[in-house]
Amino acid sequence: MVKLSGLENHERRKSHASPNLAPTAKFDLAPVVQRIERRIPDPLIWVRFPSGAQVYYRNTSKVARQRPRLLRGGLGMRFEFSSGGIVFRKKDNKVEIIVAQHSQHHGWVFPKGLIDKRSKIKDQKSKITEKETKEEAALREVKEETGVDGKILKELTPITYWYVFEGEKIKKTVYYYLMEYMSGDVKNHDFEMENVEWLPKEKVEERLTYKSDKEVWREAKELIK
Repeated sequence: MVKLSGLENHERRKSHASPNLAPTAKFDLAPVVQRIERRIPDPLIWVRFPSGAQVYYRNTSKVARQRPRLLRGGLGMRFEFSSGGIVFRKKDNKVEIIVAQHSQHHGWVFPKGLIDKRSKIKDQKSKITEKETKEEAALREVKEETGVDGKILKELTPITYWYVFEGEKIKKTVYYYLMEYMSGDVKNHDFEMENVEWLPKEKVEERLTYKSDKEVWREAKELIK
């Protein structure tokens, strides 16, 4: 009996595998899907394995969009893309800006959220799934998180930062838009924000918690006349 080397054994097993079944689909994807579904049913998630396999899941609920979860254990990093708005209004010849306090980390920020995918009706027999545009996501997030409707005036310089969530390193890019207030009441904000306020223009920077928000605010305030 000829003894095969480790590499030869590996190649021999590959030759007997079904050509229609990628090894990553059998050994990588199924366990991951099962473990993820036990934690959040049908979450919005993107996972890329070293083998190149990818998993895409999504959930249209606000919680799953804003709190994507990944498994621990060496998955490397992932990327997030969000949109948001800096909303202003002129009241009694003074400029006011919306700022919001997040209900989880309690920092004061501008409203923003992940760019979502939506199912749209193509015709009577089918529908297609399309990614929101950056502008659509920004308007939606402002409405959900602050209770007001805005009109986009100008796209601001995107901001990028890193953070770690459940052991996973995440690179986040946020596309902010300068918006003019159109209608609505900040009392009608959703659960993600515990407080939403109109602040005088000169008090915004001192209220903001994070450097990235302060940076985009410095650009936006020069555009508000």
